[in-house]
Formats: sequence, structure tokens, C-alpha cells
Amino acid sequence: MIEIPDVSDPRTFDAGFPHEVFSHLRREAPVYWHEGDYEGGAGYWVISRYETIKTISRQPMLFSSASGTSLEERAGGFVSMIGMDPPDHRRYRWLVAKGFTPKQISAREPYQREIVNSILDGVMNKGACDFVVDIAAELPLRVIAELLGVPQSACHDIFDWSNRMIGNQDPEYVVTPQEASDAAQEMFVFANELAEDRLKAPQDDLMTKILHGEVNGSRLNTLEFDSFFLLLAVAGNETTRNLISHGMLLLLERPETLARLRQDPSLVPAAVEEMLRFKSPVYYMRRTATEDAELDGMRIRKGDKLLLYYPSANRDEDVFDRPDVFDIDRTSNNHLAFGVGEHFCIGTHLARLETRIMFEGILERMHDIELAGPVSYLRSNLIDGIKHIPVKFSAVPD
Repeated sequence: MIEIPDVSDPRTFDAGFPHEVFSHLRREAPVYWHEGDYEGGAGYWVISRYETIKTISRQPMLFSSASGTSLEERAGGFVSMIGMDPPDHRRYRWLVAKGFTPKQISAREPYQREIVNSILDGVMNKGACDFVVDIAAELPLRVIAELLGVPQSACHDIFDWSNRMIGNQDPEYVVTPQEASDAAQEMFVFANELAEDRLKAPQDDLMTKILHGEVNGSRLNTLEFDSFFLLLAVAGNETTRNLISHGMLLLLERPETLARLRQDPSLVPAAVEEMLRFKSPVYYMRRTATEDAELDGMRIRKGDKLLLYYPSANRDEDVFDRPDVFDIDRTSNNHLAFGVGEHFCIGTHLARLETRIMFEGILERMHDIELAGPVSYLRSNLIDGIKHIPVKFSAVPD
């Protein structure tokens, strides 16, 4: 009998996502009750199967986000769109949805290509860099800053705040709960100062649209606005940074695939989808049962927590052929890396565009790229993050 580790303990993921364990769960216990967690809290359901996760996600009133979307209880007073149920979630989502349509995102492609070239310009003459810090992190930071109307000079403040909030389980950052809270407060202060400026002098950016938009006939209060800004700033850079980082590592480990993409860049969009499936940046989202229910023959009680594990769903043998193989030639790749249902990621088109143009730039300009040292992973029970990937390369192919 395989031992089921405590997935609330971030140390469980030190060696990467435990796919062998979740493969066993999908076969034997797709709705699995884990008694207690490493901090002594109540138990929770581990949901591992693709179709079961879709079923839960499409019933937001029965399986609610309003009590929190992670195992950690919500900090006092924090309001987030991802922690809302209908109809509130749809009303708040509508405030920003128009800024994330395929048409709006596609229109920004030329600007984003300029950013990619600027990033690569900054490292090409060095012949080596930390891929995560110097390349992968830079594009989503600059893009979300431009989208929100944040000065580019403040990009690295957002990077620091994000690391302190997301990395509070990692020994490298040695962040206490108080320090993570302080990072959020620092971001709120910054957002409020920016908001004052936009209220006086509106501009054509998402910040202005949020400030002047209304929900139920009223504009956002300070807490609602601060929470909106934090969600977009952190989620808008953290997940895409890790997607680009994991994607690069997957290609470095598979030089034949890297060579194919360099020879035929038209394969990049399919490769991005396979990166999303194979290394989903977010491990799980939590839901809470609002009533008694049944899933796969298991009785769920009102108030029970359910953890939906997307990396497991994306390796489900009932859905994907050879799920443990990284294959850019997949003709059907309906992964759940962006979630599904009510809370399907609003930044889907943006993340895909950023990742595609980044790899198109890398394939064109960075040659003979290879690892130049050990890779450093983020310790987290929530985010599949990479902190450092040392690489070396040449600007001109041999």
C-alpha cells in the first residue's frame, strides 16, 4: 500500500509534485479524505481525477470559494475576486474582463515583443544569467505593470512583494507571517498612492477602469480596490514567471525538442500548451461544501474542505494518452492548468501570449543554451515555483 503524504506540508513537494502518489489516488481513491494537516487543523478531501475536478468547479454554489481558496484561513478583512461566489464574483470580474479579451491582449503583442527584445538585450553579451530572475520574471512584471499603469521603475518592488507573500514557506526567503502581511500592506500603500493620481488624472489603463467602474451601483471601497490590485499584480506575474521557467527547464532537459522548436517556431503554441499541462504552475485551489453532497461514491459533509489538484488532473490516464510524457505533438490537450468553470483564469490569453513570444525570442536569439548549475525550487504547498535556473548560452549559433 502506497503511503499518502500530507499535502498541506510544503516539504511534501521538495522533490517536485508527487505524481506517483496521485496516480495511485486516481485509481484507488479519487476523492480521498486526509485526517488533519501538519499545522494541526481539520481534515480535507484530496481530489485527484480530471472529471471530478470539473464537476466540482462547475457547481460554485455547492462548492464555494467564499470561505477561502487555500488551506490557510483568509487573513482578516482581505477581499479577493477569486474568493467570491456568484453573483458577486461575476460582478467584480466584469470590471476587468474587457481588458483581458483576446482582441485586447493581441493588440499588445508588438509592445510585448519590444519588452522581450529589451530583456534579451540585457543578458546576451554576458553569455550567462539566472534564467528565472533575469528573463522569466522580467516579462510578466513589465507587462502587468504596463497594464495596471504602474511605473516601470516600480516593477521590482512588485517582484519583492510577490516573493515575500508567495514564498513565505521557503527557507531562502525566511518570511514570517508578519513579514508576508507587511509586504501586502506595502503594496496597498503603493496602490493607494497610484489610485489618488488616477482619480485626479484618469488614463487609458486598467487601474483607471477599476477605479471608475461600479459594482451594484457603487465604486470599489479602499479595501476592495487594494485587494483587486494585489490579485492582479501578484497573480499576473507569479504564475507566468513559473510557467516560462518550467518551460525552459523542460526544453533544456529535452534538447531534441528544443532543436525541433528552433527549426520550426510554428510549433511553439502547441509546446506552450504542453508546458501548461505537464507543469501546471498552481498545485491546487480549495473549495468548501455548502451542503451535504456525494462525489465518486464518497459522502461530503457541509463545511468540508476540498482541494482540487490540477497537476493530477492534467496527468489523468482517462483523459490524456501517455500522460507522463512531455509531447508537443498532442492533438488534444484540454488541460486544466487555468482552472475551469466560474473561476477560469481571466489572464489566460495574456499568459499564453507572454509565454509564446518569450520562447520565440529565445529560440531566435539564444543559442547553445544549457544549464550552468543546480536548479533551485520554491518550497510551497500551493505554487510549483522555480527560484533560480543558472544557464549559459551564445548569441550567435556555432
